[in-house]
Amino acid sequence: MASHHKVFITGATGLIGRSITEALLARGDSVVALTRSRAKAQKLWSKISSEARLNIVEGESTSEGTWQEQIQGCDAVINLAGESLAGARWDARYRQTLHDSRIDSTRFVVEAMCRLPVADRPKVLLNASGIDYYGFAELADFDEDEVSEGDTGGESYLSAMCWDWEDETTACSAAHIRVALMRTGLVLAKEGALAKLARPFELHVGGPIGSGRQWMSWIHIEDVVGAYLFALDHEVSGPINLVAPGAARNREFAATLGKLLGRRSWLPVPRFALQLAAGQLHEYLLKGRRAVPGVLNSAGYTFRYPELEGALRDLLG
Repeated sequence: MASHHKVFITGATGLIGRSITEALLARGDSVVALTRSRAKAQKLWSKISSEARLNIVEGESTSEGTWQEQIQGCDAVINLAGESLAGARWDARYRQTLHDSRIDSTRFVVEAMCRLPVADRPKVLLNASGIDYYGFAELADFDEDEVSEGDTGGESYLSAMCWDWEDETTACSAAHIRVALMRTGLVLAKEGALAKLARPFELHVGGPIGSGRQWMSWIHIEDVVGAYLFALDHEVSGPINLVAPGAARNREFAATLGKLLGRRSWLPVPRFALQLAAGQLHEYLLKGRRAVPGVLNSAGYTFRYPELEGALRDLLG
């Protein structure tokens, strides 16, 4: 798929959606950006010089609406809708919100694509997912733990959610629409997760989480964008791990972050403190998976930031 195409994006004002939208516009594509708030999106993109190629559509992706009509005539759909995993404590209500914001959005996007006449359908769906699909390793498995796109799913809550999320795209595959499932790891950017991880170091209390032996499968935001554009332009399909080749153990991540910030990283974060700060999410921070970007490597994608120190050094300035 060449450039200068029309792409429909859900979750367009989020960290990844915003970055992909700007990259598409920069290379000459047109974007139809779905957002809950047109005013927020207009403010966000007020300084973009290519506004003529940006169509902001207001709507709620978790329910049917006139926004679905905007998919007609688009060449591709990038579905990024979903509430943040770090948005609140994980009570039963928020778990349902996490699930529904992903599964319902995908269902309505897919239904809108598949009911169009064949000639008017987008040719590709890039659907967000997570490496949480694979579940989490126990400590005894950390040394040998490595997962690629051919591995089966896990049994955790997040694994089940990713499974349901991806399952909603099967109607597109049946309709001969190319589907790529973008299983994304920890995204490192100047905002978001990295800022939260860096904060304890800035307060001189940073260090590894728990034992520090768990793997962190991370990726620089520029490679997230690069991988999405690569998947848009190349005939890749099925699961794609969006992780850098240089996965790191949590203690290595902490040591590198501390070094670049000029802070010590010797003080481990105990389980009780993590549980107090993160609620049920703490269980997922104490475990990990060493995911590898098998499909991207085989297809010839070149990572801008394959190793952790280079990625952190770029983001921390």
